[in-house]
Amino acid sequence: MAERITTPFDAGSTAADVVADLNLSGRRALVTGASSGIGTEIVRALAGAGAEVTLAVRDTAAGEQVAREVAAGAPHAALRVVHLDLSDLGSVRGLVDGWSGPLHILVGNAGVAFPPRRYTVQGLETQFAVNHLGHYVLATGLHSALAAAGDARLVTLSSVAHLAAPVDFDDLNFRKRPYNAALAYGQSKTAAALFVVEAERRWVADGITANTCNPGAVMSNLGRHLSAEDLAGMPDYDFRTAEQGAATPTLLATWPGLEGKGGRYFEDGNEAGRHEPGQESGVADHALDPEAAERLWLVSDLIAKRDGRAHE
Repeated sequence: MAERITTPFDAGSTAADVVADLNLSGRRALVTGASSGIGTEIVRALAGAGAEVTLAVRDTAAGEQVAREVAAGAPHAALRVVHLDLSDLGSVRGLVDGWSGPLHILVGNAGVAFPPRRYTVQGLETQFAVNHLGHYVLATGLHSALAAAGDARLVTLSSVAHLAAPVDFDDLNFRKRPYNAALAYGQSKTAAALFVVEAERRWVADGITANTCNPGAVMSNLGRHLSAEDLAGMPDYDFRTAEQGAATPTLLATWPGLEGKGGRYFEDGNEAGRHEPGQESGVADHALDPEAAERLWLVSDLIAKRDGRAHE
């Protein structure tokens, strides 16, 4: 087993700490879900360090407001806002078709958590569609742009919730079993981790380094579907600020020491160890399983080619 990667950063670090000594001038980044929370702070850190950043958001008015706020603190920042609805593969393909030039950093930050049972227009369970499949179609569609960069970074956001559920390949969309929002969320976050395992295997020769992380518990719009009872029943998380939550994904997107070291799961600024029973940390074996990762890639490709008609 490869030696676990450690860095100077920890749970208290912020995204600004991560980029403090970095010059990202000339690098182009795309961040999904950039209009609030962790996404906004990733944008702020990347732009502040000199990167050209595209904010891919559902609500472009909110995205424009974030861009103005970031620009106020970094007057020379190069920022662009584009529309992206990850629940609609047509929207994802529209962004891909409109992209030109190399892409050095792709951060799949957007997500949805614990909604009531809901399906996309293509018949996919919403959390699997947004948290995994939309990002899969986005990243594979932008593969040539990432490869053109020569040293690109692909980052997905997983979660401690992945511990609760492997990917159920026999029932991805909860058609055969009762819908459970927490299990669906956990499955989608396992998928986010498995995606980078296979992306690393397939794309390492293209100079693309792919990693995933648990950003830590942050009170943000992601939890808008949770009731007071839901929150009361959750583990006693040590919530951190959005700036702290953005630190580990920003690290994966920028830290020089990670070049060529992918297919890994990080938390609190460092590569995570394997999960131990009774702990709310670490990475489960099912999230790094190379056979499951390859199967998920093939299934995702098939669904995407069918335009998401998973209800058939």
